[in-house]
Amino acid sequence: MNNIPDQTPEEEVVYFDELNLVDELLDALDDMGFEKCTPIQAKAIPPSLEGRDVLAVAQTGTGKTAAFLLPILDKLTREPVSKVNTIILEPTRELAMQVDRQLEGFSFYTPASSIAIYGGRDGHSMEREKNALKTGAPLVVATPGRLIAHLDLGYADLSGVRHLVLDEADRMLDMGFVNDMIKIIDMLPKEKLQILFYSATMPGKIRKFSREILKNPVEISIAISKPAEKIDQKAFDVADWAKISLIEHILKDKKDLERILIFCGRKKTVRDLTRRLQRKGHKAESVSSDLEQQEREDRLGDFRSGKIPIVIATDVLSRGIHIDGIDLVINFDVPGDAEDYVHRIGRTARASAEGEAITLISKEDRQRFKRIEELVEKEVRRVPLPDELADAEPTQGRDDREKGGRGSKKGGGGGRGRGRGRSGPRKSSGDRAGGSPDASGSSNTGGGGGDRPKKFGRRRPKRD
Repeated sequence: MNNIPDQTPEEEVVYFDELNLVDELLDALDDMGFEKCTPIQAKAIPPSLEGRDVLAVAQTGTGKTAAFLLPILDKLTREPVSKVNTIILEPTRELAMQVDRQLEGFSFYTPASSIAIYGGRDGHSMEREKNALKTGAPLVVATPGRLIAHLDLGYADLSGVRHLVLDEADRMLDMGFVNDMIKIIDMLPKEKLQILFYSATMPGKIRKFSREILKNPVEISIAISKPAEKIDQKAFDVADWAKISLIEHILKDKKDLERILIFCGRKKTVRDLTRRLQRKGHKAESVSSDLEQQEREDRLGDFRSGKIPIVIATDVLSRGIHIDGIDLVINFDVPGDAEDYVHRIGRTARASAEGEAITLISKEDRQRFKRIEELVEKEVRRVPLPDELADAEPTQGRDDREKGGRGSKKGGGGGRGRGRGRSGPRKSSGDRAGGSPDASGSSNTGGGGGDRPKKFGRRRPKRD
């Protein structure tokens, strides 16, 4: 078993035990069953170990999380510290939680400890975070706004910070966190600070920002904006008013699939589609920023375990959230940004698995989807509509029904019922850390539970 995607013959295979990582990390990787690096790991880990700043362009699913975590854990294992040593900034709560779970797995045999700092939890969490920042947690994984809330109160000791990771930097800028990031950087000791800058894209504003904060970085670019080859991409041309009916038709033939993820552009559309599918007897739940944090965690946990087979979400799940075994991704709405299409369908066909991605294209979406096809350098196959929806192709005239017929275009093409959405049975996500360092370093974050296996004896000899 390995975590590397299918490689072309000219790609050199690099093993983790060739990278001069401490035995404690190699033992943890062995426990997870992985020995080969993904390309981003092979290229980013060596300069990170040397203390160089890194500017890496790598999309979701390339193994970037392990690429920045393993070198930091290596240093903390060789030279344990008690103060805050590393700050890892993530754009969303979900990503902060996910990275913290991965740290638990990778650091199992090391002395390093971590804390995740993000909002939306109970009132006691702020106090726990405060104590960790005052007394020293070597690794801090945080969302920018929540960390700023602590730093403004003046009790955090940042004098020992030596590593700053900006993960999904392009998304943090898009979400308006640029001032928070600059404020945090200005509070850190510059002379000994190593910055690892990871972004899925490199538009001009990201390039400019990176030049302002990085010192002579090693620049790495991996598989930019290309979906995995094993994703079977297809699309339907369909009027907005018929989209929900088409979703129901698609799901009739997908009853054997364990996990289906549907992306919608608006929270209202998420609610409408979830209610419709629930009324039709589907075990479906929604995930959006409207939910309380615990409820979002519970639903993601149930999705990982297979208790909920269908999740309808906004782009809160489009980047970085890795859940094993997603069989099908459906774009109910074409994303406005072509890059977001890559991130959405990248939830499936991870770690060399196969997957399917279906996009519903209305007349207004055609130009946007054309830009997507140009970006991925592929013409996505169009599938004919089923017979019962044969008149729902978005040609001029038929699409006018959206304005006064069945459903509202603003509502995502349906949602006639006004019943209250059901909340599925709650369950602590409590996922065991560990797992593959691929797929943004997070392949097994949704694994089972139980204790980690003990490691007996020494490792096998390293390769020549």
